[in-house]
This record gives sequence, C-alpha cells and structure tokens, in this order.
Amino acid sequence: MAEELEKINAEVIAVYPNKIRISVDKLEDFQLAEEKLKVGSYLRVSDNDNAVMIAMIETFLIEVGVDKNGQPTKRYIIEANPLGMLCDGHFERGGDTISIPPKKVEPAKLEEIQKIYEESVDDKEKFTFATLAANEDISVPVDGNRFFNKHIAVIGSTGSGKSHTVAKIVQEAILLKEGAYDGMNNSHIIIFDIHSEYKTAFPNANYLDINNLVLPYWLLNSDELQELFIDTDANDHNQRNVFKEAVVENRKANFTGTAAEKEKIHFDSKLFFDIDAVLKVARDKNEEQIDTGEVYASGAKKGQPKLTQGSLFGRLTNFVNRLENKIGDKRLEFLLGDKSKKISFEDTLKQFISYGDKKSNVTIIDLSGIPFEVLSITVSLISRILFEYGYYYKRYRSAKDPDEKVNNDAPLLLVYEEAHKYVPNSDLSKYRASRESIERIAKEGRKYGVSLLLASQRPSEISETIFSQCSNFIAMRLTNPNDQSYVRKLLPDTLGALVDKLPSLKAGECLLIGDAVVLPSVALVARCEPAPSSNDIPYFKLWKEEWKDLPFDKIIEEWRK
Repeated sequence: MAEELEKINAEVIAVYPNKIRISVDKLEDFQLAEEKLKVGSYLRVSDNDNAVMIAMIETFLIEVGVDKNGQPTKRYIIEANPLGMLCDGHFERGGDTISIPPKKVEPAKLEEIQKIYEESVDDKEKFTFATLAANEDISVPVDGNRFFNKHIAVIGSTGSGKSHTVAKIVQEAILLKEGAYDGMNNSHIIIFDIHSEYKTAFPNANYLDINNLVLPYWLLNSDELQELFIDTDANDHNQRNVFKEAVVENRKANFTGTAAEKEKIHFDSKLFFDIDAVLKVARDKNEEQIDTGEVYASGAKKGQPKLTQGSLFGRLTNFVNRLENKIGDKRLEFLLGDKSKKISFEDTLKQFISYGDKKSNVTIIDLSGIPFEVLSITVSLISRILFEYGYYYKRYRSAKDPDEKVNNDAPLLLVYEEAHKYVPNSDLSKYRASRESIERIAKEGRKYGVSLLLASQRPSEISETIFSQCSNFIAMRLTNPNDQSYVRKLLPDTLGALVDKLPSLKAGECLLIGDAVVLPSVALVARCEPAPSSNDIPYFKLWKEEWKDLPFDKIIEEWRK
C-alpha cells in the first residue's frame, strides 16, 4: 500500500462546490506529449465507478516545504473548474455523480477532447469559426441555432481581433448551405458599421452610407420627432402643441383612405407628412396678426383694418429657426431630403434587408458619415423598423396558418459594432431613442426572429439591460479593470476566475462561453479573408517617410458634402 501511494503522481486533495485542488509531485511527468499544460487545459478526474469528470485548469501554485530529513521540497498545486461528466463516451455539462474522493487525475487526452467537441453538436447544427488555442487541430463548433437565435456579445480591447472575429462569424454564416442549390443562402445580416471598416470584408454586400441611404423622417415616432425638431431643453409647450397639431393635420391632408380611417390618424401614425408644410404652419403662427373688425379713422393707415398680434406672435421664433436649420442642413439630406419624402414604407424596409435592386446576405449601414446629433435617432428608427418587420411578419404567418411553429422563415441578425457608442449605460436624452429600440429587441426580438450581436471594446459602458440578455460571449483581450469586472459578473460563478486570463490573451484568442458551446473554451478565431479595414496606422513607419503635400482643397470639398 505504501509503495502504491509513492507511485501516485497526482491526487485530489480538496473538493469545493465550484473547484477542485490537485497535488502533483512532478509536473513534467504529469504532462502528455501532445499538450503542455497551461491555464485553460483540460483534466480528467475519475473514481472507481469509472465516472469521469472533465475540468479546466484555472491556476497553478507551488507549495514549498521540508521533508522529514529537513531537505527542501516542493509540490505543484493545480486548481481546476469542473465542467461536466463524461459517461459512456458522451459529455454532459454539470453533474455531480463522481464519488468523493476521486481516485485518479490525469490530463485529458487529445482524442478525448476532440471527441467531446465533435460529438457535442449534431452535424446539421454545427457552426465553426474557431479552434482550441492550445491545439489548433481541434475545432470548437457551436450549436448554430443556439448561437444565432440567442443574443451574442463580442468584447475586446482595440487590437484584440474583435472586428476580424465579427467578420469571420458573418463570412462563415453566409457560406453555409443545406443542399446543393445555386445562389445565396437565406441568411439576412445587417451590420451597423460606425467606423466604415466592413466594406472590404464583404465586397458583395448591400452597402448603405450617407450618400445612398434614404431614411424617411415621417416614420419617426413621436419621441424621435420631438427630439429632432424641438428644443427639448426649452420645455416650451407652445412649440410642442403647434408641432404635434401641424403633423397630425398634414398626415390627414395627405391620407387617401376613408373618413373613418382618417379620424383615427394620430401623432405616431406611420403615414407621410410634409415637413415643409409643418414649417409653413409654424411661420404663420409666429407671424399671425388678427383682424379686429375695425379700421383706422385717421392717419397714414386711414381706412385700413386694425390688426392685433396672434397669441403665438413672436413666440415660435426659435422653433422656426430650428426647423429651418434642420431642413436646410445638407448633412441631413438622407433623412429630410426629397428622396425621404418620396420613398415608400415598403422600399424603406427592402433596402435594409437587401430585397431591393441588389439582393445580398449582408447589408452594411455605414454610420461614419451620420452627424452625431442624429446618430441615435438613425439607429433607433432602423432598429425599430427591423424589429417591427419581425413582429408583423409573425402576425401575418400566424393568421395565415395558426399551427405554424416557425414564425419567421427569414430571421435577421443585427450586428452593432462599437455598441457602447449608441446604447451606453447612460440616461442622457441624446441616447434615449436608440437605447429604447435596442433594449426592446434584446428583451423581445428572439420571439420574432430578430437577434443581436453586440461588439464593443467597453462592455462596462453598455446598457446592462441589453448586455444581460446575451447568452453567448466571445471575450477577447480586455485590459481595463472595470470591463474585466463587468464581464466577471456576467459569467457563472465557476468561471469567474477565467476572466483573470483576459489581459494576457493574444490577438484572435478569446474565451468562448455560452449556451451554444459544449465547454467553456480558450479558443483562437482564424483571420478572416477578405479582412475588414481595421488595421492600425503605422505611425512610426509613416513619420520616417518624406514630408507629404496634402490636398486640402479636396479634403474641404469632401468635408462640405
């Protein structure tokens, strides 16, 4: 018995609710040839009943002491997180059927880990965009349905490979086909591109920027209309009342339906109104003079009717100026120009999901040229249109076939790049519109076939309501302590310590965690091809080159567009 104990190289010395401690005499003897042990490597822990627990290494410790002869000794302590049970060659997350104390500990074999990943997802559901960081020969598939129909978060500091990861996921999604049909598959992905970097990664995408995007202002809801056209800080009820009344009356004037339908038109009705006509009403009210019914008896105005100022005379000057400035701003042509008055509701929707002149699996909405003061409204309106598409499509399909279980056969994935820019964890009014729209999608979108992929370098600044709805996380290198703490709160208690590895991840490496992956994994996302234009500018190289003459006239010309 004593001889047997001496031969034991590794043994479990403590079992906690969320981790186990293992003592290793000689670490070099404990390692397998195929894989050097590191944080994120897998162990197999078994008992006499042949139940096998798979655990992930969390930390290494060295304990130094002395033996009975006073000679210095050291032993290695490994702390590992239990992940699940391997029973009859099949892996299941969780489980506590292993007896205490477990008798045997050894590194998980390459073929064993490979089998777990390969058999974890049915071939028809398998979606792969990464490999194990410790061994690139092992692919890390996710369940495609669980991955895409539950919201996804991709987080990582600048330079961590976040944009490449997003592009890789989308590129793989649009390539998959079930069967040998020709043409595109049925994927529909809309990318909100705030830095104009995804066009190179998707050369065949339906590309919308400030030059060809048409967004009709008359589809804005009441809150967005008032945010755009009314000085909310002034808290002027006259402005609000005149604006609301003019909008409703003009909607009715342009409506061609029945009288009964016309009576139901309200401020939030999705019907056309002419913003120029609203401006004319505001001008008329601001300059209104009322005939008293009397005439001047003498003087230069003898015989002319006497006039008195209207109740709003001169009180709407700021409102009129604001309307004039908005309508005349060339930067807002995409929202308030002639095309926005003429485009139909149907064509507005078609351009966003690429059912117009150019059909494509990917629509890129380049937000880089959108003025910051209307960025939130722009994102809000597009997001709401896409959410309501899913809602009303479900209603249509349910009415057509009450037994229909798949309520949207053309589901959407909305990709919000740098999401903290327009859905921040902030109560400021300038973010309210986009935050409310995207929070609604986060909470309800999955029921209507509209899911989210949030990409951000500052997860701690994103609305908690939105982020907490994500079920799958791709956490890349994060160096900010606040962001690390935020991510740690979102992970299960048993995996919180893995966040400590985030600052040391290489470019392209990530923690892949969520409902769609069988094991929490330290994975490597392959570089995408073609790549987004998110490469860093080589300052030092460029600074060493000869002085360059800049085309200032062309820069200013572009600036003024």
